[in-house]
Amino acid sequence: MLRPGLMEEGSRMKRVWVRIIPWNKQVAVSALESGADAVLLAKGDAPRMKELGRMMIVAPDGDLVPGRDLIEMEVRSKADEVAAAKAPADKFLLLRMSDWTIIPLENLIAQRGNILVEVADAEAARTAMGILEKGVDGVLLNSADPNEVRKAVAIVREMSETVALETATVREVLPLGMGDRVCVDTCSNMAPGQGMLVGNTTEGFLLVHSETLENPYVAARPFRVNAGAVHAYTLVPGGKTRYLSDLKAGDETLVVDPAGRTQVAYVGRAKIERRPLLLVKAEAGGKEIALVLQNAETIRLTTPEGGSISVAALKAGDKILAHRMGGARHFGMKVTETLKER
Repeated sequence: MLRPGLMEEGSRMKRVWVRIIPWNKQVAVSALESGADAVLLAKGDAPRMKELGRMMIVAPDGDLVPGRDLIEMEVRSKADEVAAAKAPADKFLLLRMSDWTIIPLENLIAQRGNILVEVADAEAARTAMGILEKGVDGVLLNSADPNEVRKAVAIVREMSETVALETATVREVLPLGMGDRVCVDTCSNMAPGQGMLVGNTTEGFLLVHSETLENPYVAARPFRVNAGAVHAYTLVPGGKTRYLSDLKAGDETLVVDPAGRTQVAYVGRAKIERRPLLLVKAEAGGKEIALVLQNAETIRLTTPEGGSISVAALKAGDKILAHRMGGARHFGMKVTETLKER
């Protein structure tokens, strides 16, 4: 099992840590309120951080311990780069680039994961996120400016995980009988166009629109996605999947907009209720993508233009947004094996 905060192979979610040595309460508050992933503290400062709120602490007396969970190295030469590449892959590798040279980072990113690089400001964080397009796995911001912390977190979140969306053509809409569907209420308000990627199989997902739109029968619920039947998969951070029926309060889910930009949202409540269902079959890239949804006019799919269309009005030939992702899954993680789902 991975230690707290460690990223799995293939995960693309980016992390922001903030160095607070010496202790600076204003920076600590900014890290907490902006949603930074962890703070790096000197020994003895963990209790001060815990008084402000809960978050990951990297410290000799913290959740992650330097030396055990984290290796810190300065890269000043090719020999340093080679040594960094040989560092244990199950630990975070925190790098300080003596002259902020991009090439060593490119070489290391190509060889291993769990790389964080220390940066002095938000613009340096932006540069680190874009190296080799993939970018480093995270940054450690070393700044005494609380505003710089907020800017760095915003930049990293903006440049974090994206998914490739494409236009799918609806082939069939088939009413079914009664079944159990999952309504996911998140702890975030979504904007029009945003929703969750859900599919009957792991080969393809449809972008189910959030309930951001008013209608004559019910008020908007911008925190909600009426996502689909209990058996369906949904895409979650790190390129992994979860069954809708497994989601519970506190779990991470992935909110996606029509451009494929993502943000993490936390489940506040997942409601499983018996409702009339329908099956939507679509095609993208010669592959069928299907999803069972509740049969109600408030349930919508997302169009390529960023609008939405109710499943009550959906018909063959309509265009909707989809995401294709091949490969079998084992406990939500991609594995290489023969698998057919129908």
